Amino acid sequence: MEGLIEVLDGKRVVHFHTHRHDDILTALRLQKEFGFRLVLHHVSEGWKIADQIAAAKVPCSVIVIDSPGGKPEAEDMTFRTGAVLDQAGVLVGFHTDDGITDSRLFLRSAALAVRAGMSREHALFAMTQAGAIMLDLKDRVGTLEKGKDADFIVLTGDPFSVYTHVQQTYVEGKRVFDRDDPKDHLYAVGGYGASKDQEMHLDCYKDGD
Repeated sequence: MEGLIEVLDGKRVVHFHTHRHDDILTALRLQKEFGFRLVLHHVSEGWKIADQIAAAKVPCSVIVIDSPGGKPEAEDMTFRTGAVLDQAGVLVGFHTDDGITDSRLFLRSAALAVRAGMSREHALFAMTQAGAIMLDLKDRVGTLEKGKDADFIVLTGDPFSVYTHVQQTYVEGKRVFDRDDPKDHLYAVGGYGASKDQEMHLDCYKDGD
C-alpha cells in the first residue's frame, strides 16, 4: 500500500510491461484516470497507436527481438517500432531482456532501429539519455558531465556496427572491464572456462528447492 501511495502521489514511476496495442491503451486510460507517471516497456504493437502514446506524453522503452518464436502477444513486433514512435514525438529508449534478447546485444537493438528508419542521433539518445530520464536518473547518468557518476563504455568503432566491441567499461570512474585483460576477454567472447564458478540463475529459483 505504501508503494501504491507513492505511485498516486507521483513519487514513484510505474514501468508497465505490455505488448498488444489494446493492453497499451488500457495502461494509458488508467494513467489518465489516476494521474500516475508511466513508462511503457516492450510495446511490441506500439507502432499501431503511436499517436495516442505521443498524445499521452508517455515514454516507451522498446525491446528488439531479432529471432523467431516468442508469444502471440508479440507476433506483430517490428523493427520499425522505435522509428515510428520517435517520429510521432514519443520519448524512446531501448532495453534488453536477458533470456530473450541478451544484454550483450544492446547496441545491436538500436542499430536495427536505425536500419528500420530511426535517425542515428535519436538512436544514440535512446541508448543513453532517454533511459536515464525514464528512470529519474538524468542527474546521475546518461551523459558525461561534471558531478555525474562517470558510468560509460569505450567502443572499438561505430556503435551501430556489428563488428564493434566494448573495449572498456567504467563504473563511477573505475575501470571494471578491459577487453585486453585475458580474463575479461574470455568472459566477453565465451569458450572453455568462461562460466567457471558461475551458478545457474532462474527467476523462480529458490535455494533449497
